[in-house]
Amino acid sequence: MGAVLNKELARFGEHAIDASMTLIAPDESAEPTVVAAPSEQDWDVVVIGGGIRKPEPLVTFFEQVVNLVRRHAPRAAIAFNTSGGDSVEAAKRWL
Repeated sequence: MGAVLNKELARFGEHAIDASMTLIAPDESAEPTVVAAPSEQDWDVVVIGGGIRKPEPLVTFFEQVVNLVRRHAPRAAIAFNTSGGDSVEAAKRWL
């Protein structure tokens, strides 16, 4: 995981928010990765990053991720960050 993401994960802890990050590749590993991530615990919110959401060529991948999260973490709110450095703020909008 990159330095920015590690720093952001540490910020969740500073805000007393239990968090985990899962990196998702736009390939055949995406679905099992997204399906497995919510099984770790019952999450209150799932933040989907701009790296998946922003690039127009990834729009169908973004749709797949959103629908998998909705299906496999149905009680979790879905939030979107604008960069790897504002995931805490995105999550806090729904906590």
